[in-house]
Amino acid sequence: MSRQHRRLPPRSGRSEPRPADVIPGPWSAESASAAGSSAVGKGSAVFTGQPTGQGGGSEQGWFAAWGSAWDRFWFTPADPLPLAIVRIIAGTLLAWSCAVWLMDVDAFFGPHGWLRDGDVERMNDQPWQWSWFFALSSPTAVRALVLVTLVAAACLALGLATPVAAWVALVGFLAAVNRTPLTVFGFDDALGMLLIPLAIGPAGAVLSLDRRLGIATSGDGPSVSANIALRLLQVHLCVVYFFSGIAKLFGASWWEGTALWGAAANSRYRTLDITWLARHPLLVNLLTLGTVFWEVSYPALVWPRLTRRLAIAMGIFVHLGIGAAMGMGEFGLAMIAANLAFVPAATWRLLLRGLHADRPGRD
Repeated sequence: MSRQHRRLPPRSGRSEPRPADVIPGPWSAESASAAGSSAVGKGSAVFTGQPTGQGGGSEQGWFAAWGSAWDRFWFTPADPLPLAIVRIIAGTLLAWSCAVWLMDVDAFFGPHGWLRDGDVERMNDQPWQWSWFFALSSPTAVRALVLVTLVAAACLALGLATPVAAWVALVGFLAAVNRTPLTVFGFDDALGMLLIPLAIGPAGAVLSLDRRLGIATSGDGPSVSANIALRLLQVHLCVVYFFSGIAKLFGASWWEGTALWGAAANSRYRTLDITWLARHPLLVNLLTLGTVFWEVSYPALVWPRLTRRLAIAMGIFVHLGIGAAMGMGEFGLAMIAANLAFVPAATWRLLLRGLHADRPGRD
């Protein structure tokens, strides 16, 4: 019998979707199959990989399936606990940055600092790259503005007046990086990536003074806004890793597997002496090529549950190594915080419950 005349055996009744075909909520405790059964019971469109009809009906079925998957991806209520973990780390890192700025605030933001206002405006060359340091440039005003950002960062880390603190911290951070573009590096880019979803989602719903004092403006249960904030951070991180890996492929040393040695041999750049790697060229090749493969494949590895732990573990290993060996600890911590957005809330609750049980004086 020719291939054109083969027919699938008839099926009776409506088939249940395969678990791998269903996109459940982000951190729900139910399995993918349970989410699929629930979607079928509610009459929602579930992608089963099979066409729903002929011609236009088939196309409509595919569009409906993808639309339903899109809605589940972005608008399924999510537990805000992972967002709170990111909030604590991001607020602490921003407070650290503010402390560094205050060491020589006039050089960073003053009218006679490293970069004059007019030079910065010509470098930015965009009207939306605004900074409040352009409007208020006196030494007293500059210190006051940095202190405002520092207080907002501390409140963000503690979860005190979190909605206001998150927005003030974000505006203060953007004002700082727009005023000193030549001092902006990977850490600042990563920190900005963390602060944006914290201003959008209910970052102070749990693990916060707002919750402890009973002044939280949002409940501590799953919410759509928490899911949107987490998804924004997750998608942003995938884009960053993918294009970072693609950019590395334009360098010959990454194809040759020797790029890591270039960083290890730079005595002015490293904080640990890892020149012993010269005796192990195959290890240098493995680490170099493994880094490129991990970055390019991160968007494909981090979403499936089977490979998610591997992708996150690789990210933590890579950024701890960068922080320890190359003196970029803040950048490493910021990127690790972004990776932690993929850790399910159930896992965080198990860890927190274990820490709570290990406190002295508890059975």
